[in-house]
Amino acid sequence: GQAERAAGRLDAAERLFLVGIAAAEALPPGPQLPAFLNDLGMTYKYAARFDEAEAAYRRALELVPPDGMDAASIWHNLGGLEHARGRHDLGEPFARRGLALREALVGPGHPAVAADVAALAALVQEQGRLDEAEGLYRRAIAVFESAHGPDHYELGVNCSNLGALAAARGRYDEADALYARSLRIKEHVLGAEHPDVALTVHNLGVLRIQQSRFDEAEVLLVRASGAFEAALGPEHPKTRACRRELERLRERQAQRDVP
Repeated sequence: GQAERAAGRLDAAERLFLVGIAAAEALPPGPQLPAFLNDLGMTYKYAARFDEAEAAYRRALELVPPDGMDAASIWHNLGGLEHARGRHDLGEPFARRGLALREALVGPGHPAVAADVAALAALVQEQGRLDEAEGLYRRAIAVFESAHGPDHYELGVNCSNLGALAAARGRYDEADALYARSLRIKEHVLGAEHPDVALTVHNLGVLRIQQSRFDEAEVLLVRASGAFEAALGPEHPKTRACRRELERLRERQAQRDVP
């Protein structure tokens, strides 16, 4: 199921996790059921089935020790779910709770703590607290590089996020370098057509618009839109957002071309 989800095949992942849940429910209580529920929640989040994701996470949270690593992971995921919903202020307390719990368990230099820090950074960024968000991203990147080296997937994710922040602050050259690094890592780990790769391609396309490099932007947005639609379907929020960005770009180009 995790492999299917990582490949963007969310329907297949859902079926497998539901089979696992049914099997785990037939066993004595143990770690299997909350693990499957957490995975199912992640799958539903990626599919933009947010209410179902929350129900799966909440049920998983009831089944794990409240002061352990599994609880920290579920709080992290609940924060990520609110980020996906666009309810960033609601997600921040969940992210902070997961971070505080995990940091108390394993210390500040653990990669899992860095992932919590990065998740909090994304929520803080969306609320306009850019200095705080940038500090959090840089903290997470430093831990990931120390733990995993220069080409780990988590570095790709956080370089992309930091690139978006740099672009928002008008630091386009820095954003360009961060997106390029992210794209190289993600393509190596996930393949060129994965929706997570498409996210960085989309962000790079938006950066090209900000740089007035419109032809390059169109190529990138066409690629991202196609990858999102193939993996997530035409009505997924990421597909629609990318398609709208492409439509706005083409409308702008058409207006520029009118004699």
